[in-house]
Amino acid sequence: MRLFFALWPDADAATQLAGVAARLSLQAPGRLVQPRNYHVTLAFIGEVAESRLAVLRQVGGSLHAPHCTIALDSLEFWPPSRVVVAAAQETPRSLLSLWTQLHEATGLPHAQLRVHVTLARKVAQPPVLQAMSAISWSATNFSLVRSETGGVESAYTVLDTWPLLYEP
Repeated sequence: MRLFFALWPDADAATQLAGVAARLSLQAPGRLVQPRNYHVTLAFIGEVAESRLAVLRQVGGSLHAPHCTIALDSLEFWPPSRVVVAAAQETPRSLLSLWTQLHEATGLPHAQLRVHVTLARKVAQPPVLQAMSAISWSATNFSLVRSETGGVESAYTVLDTWPLLYEP
């Protein structure tokens, strides 16, 4: 099974992101990502045997990081991936801490974290991107997610979720 750890936006942030995505002028074969699939990937694990699922759940449950507020404040076209994303210019320190813990616990390489939500895929021609008002969401938990990529759009199933801590 194909797994990753991710943050899911709250309903208000997802609605705002969908509004930004709806204003994109895409040419075929470009297509919008469904709002139910909006997320920030923290650690892409990839294909793993089902026997490793318990270990990954244990990893998720063992990590502790404070909740944070993410501000997605720019639209960007990423040519190599052919995607349009809503990106954060700054990464909250607590999110970077969680990301680092996940990568160390899973043995993943420490590439640079670039906080973003994919709004459109298979974008062949760079669209004209408008300025966007910052979309803010309070990340209060993170999840282990299974990804199935056989159809037109990936199907994501949340397998487990853990809270991020509130600090006084």
